[in-house]
Amino acid sequence: MARDVPLRKSLLARLLVVSVLVSIGSVAATAWLAAQTTSGALRQEQGQVLADDARIYDRLLGVGAAAPAWRGAGQAVRELARSTGRRVALTTQDRKVIADSAAPSKHTPLPPNASAVLDPLAVDTTLSAGRGDEDAGADRVDPRVVGPYRLTQRERKQLRAAADRGAACLSEFGVASDIVVGPGGRPSLRIDNDPGGLFKTRCHTPLLDVPTATEFKALEKLGSLTDACMRRRGLSPVEVRLDVAGRSGPKPVGAVPTYVPAVPAPPTADDRLSAADGPGEFRQSPQTPGPDPGGPGAAAAEAGAAATACVDSARREQLAPYVSSPALLFITSPDGSRSTPGFSLSGANTARLAGLAAAVLAVTVAVTALAAARLTRPLRALTAATRRMKTGEAGEPVPAKVSRSAGEISQLAAAFNDMAAHRKALEEQRKAMVSDVAHELRTPLSNIRGWLEAAEDGVVETDPALVTSLLEEALLLQHIVDDLQDLAAADAGTLRLRREPVRAAEIAEQVAAAHQARADAAGVRLRATVLGDPRVMADPLRLRQAIGNLVSNAIRHTPEGGSVRITCRGTGDEVLIEVADTGTGIAAAELPHVFDRFWRADKSRTRATGGSGLGLSIVRKLAEAHEGAVTAESVLGKGSLFTVRLPSACGTRKAAGDVERP
Repeated sequence: MARDVPLRKSLLARLLVVSVLVSIGSVAATAWLAAQTTSGALRQEQGQVLADDARIYDRLLGVGAAAPAWRGAGQAVRELARSTGRRVALTTQDRKVIADSAAPSKHTPLPPNASAVLDPLAVDTTLSAGRGDEDAGADRVDPRVVGPYRLTQRERKQLRAAADRGAACLSEFGVASDIVVGPGGRPSLRIDNDPGGLFKTRCHTPLLDVPTATEFKALEKLGSLTDACMRRRGLSPVEVRLDVAGRSGPKPVGAVPTYVPAVPAPPTADDRLSAADGPGEFRQSPQTPGPDPGGPGAAAAEAGAAATACVDSARREQLAPYVSSPALLFITSPDGSRSTPGFSLSGANTARLAGLAAAVLAVTVAVTALAAARLTRPLRALTAATRRMKTGEAGEPVPAKVSRSAGEISQLAAAFNDMAAHRKALEEQRKAMVSDVAHELRTPLSNIRGWLEAAEDGVVETDPALVTSLLEEALLLQHIVDDLQDLAAADAGTLRLRREPVRAAEIAEQVAAAHQARADAAGVRLRATVLGDPRVMADPLRLRQAIGNLVSNAIRHTPEGGSVRITCRGTGDEVLIEVADTGTGIAAAELPHVFDRFWRADKSRTRATGGSGLGLSIVRKLAEAHEGAVTAESVLGKGSLFTVRLPSACGTRKAAGDVERP
């Protein structure tokens, strides 16, 4: 017995070290990942909540900017609630419900404070999405509020044609551009890179810079409202123009001085639309009375601020009839609460997390040590059993207490014991087979040698009788060698079968005819009986060999006056070929071994009562090669029944009556 493995190299020590390292790494990684994942998930959730709030605000703001009285708000509220999983409610400023995503039966009280105020004319720029204007902070009117500035279909077509011409001109010079249509229907060119100023010099389309008749009419109304506001403030009126180049669409502005078309009177729609044919002219308008430019800077700044305020108030007054009135927006969870996720890892939580990690580590080490000890103990027993098997020691290879262990170790021990028992049986069978083969070959060879030596010494004459005897012994040797070759081919899986549809009746008749003379010589009645017309898919030569071995064995063990019967019948999807005799029978203890190689019922191994001892083994191999099986039944002193079961080729067809062929 080799010495024990050092502790530092033992499986127990390695398993413990690896388990500790894995536990430490897993606990640390789990804690870090849990903290990171939780905080990341919370940040993502908070970001998603803010994004959903901004989307809800922008969608409902667009509804209010498109029509008065919040028409279409109910459908928008329900769609937003389904997509975000939030409760969305819209009320007037005195908290009368306009639209609520919650069912009327589940209306819970709304929070005391609204999430936002929806006013298309006073947008909350922190929630409104997509406002990229330079003056978004100053201009709080939603760009989707168009009102009287919405272009007619004819104006849109003509402006679009002008924009297409400008884009085509830029494309000829290799400058990419996009045509963007504003909320009111006015198209404009967006140029990301125009290094040579081609749009202003060669591809300029003045029609896109001039207000249309619809816009001019609305602008005049706005100008009158602005002038009234300035007069109320005791200031000189300012001229209001339309900035058509804004990113969110045309926007009225007031400034002094301003630029107006060269014609003194307001142009007609046809005049403005035909301006696309030429570059157009612009001139500085005469100064309107107002504060002295050379006066104090504070007065000029005050006048500019007043002009901006008046234009803004006039715009709201002009657009108010076209938009919805201000409303309160409530965004809550489905149950009506407005809880927001939070995360805090305090000192107590940190200590709790560290204690839990230490407990997990301790439990892991203890459980791993116990499992390792229980695992290595049966492994050591298996190692000792393997060494005993190597030296050929008798007895049970693995102790019974190891076989009774739970789990995979017991399965391994049981499999090891089964393997050892099977190996022992194979070794005994191999020794017996070598002895049997030697005995079977020695007898005919001894007979041949004895007769040849006698003939050489002149003791016997080489007459035909001697030659016949020698030939019989040679044929016996050939028969044994052929049987061994068939068994070797069957064991190696190289036994060749030429399958074809075969009538079982023909096989029975041919076998009976081949053995009839021998049966008559032994005084045994041999007959074949066929029930129906069963058919099998088989190699006819091999099948005749298998049935012939059974018939030959039955005749050999049936005394004079007995009978041997071959019966063929079908049972559903199987065909049964039975060989029954009224011979000596086989003892119940010997019956499990009848298909073993070189087995004989007569242990004396005489030629009169036994053949080579390979016939039944060949029958079993041939039946298995045909995807069938063979079984044996016997009663000592009464006879035996051997049944070959083969798959049916085409089912059993019943005949009018049973056919018996002697």
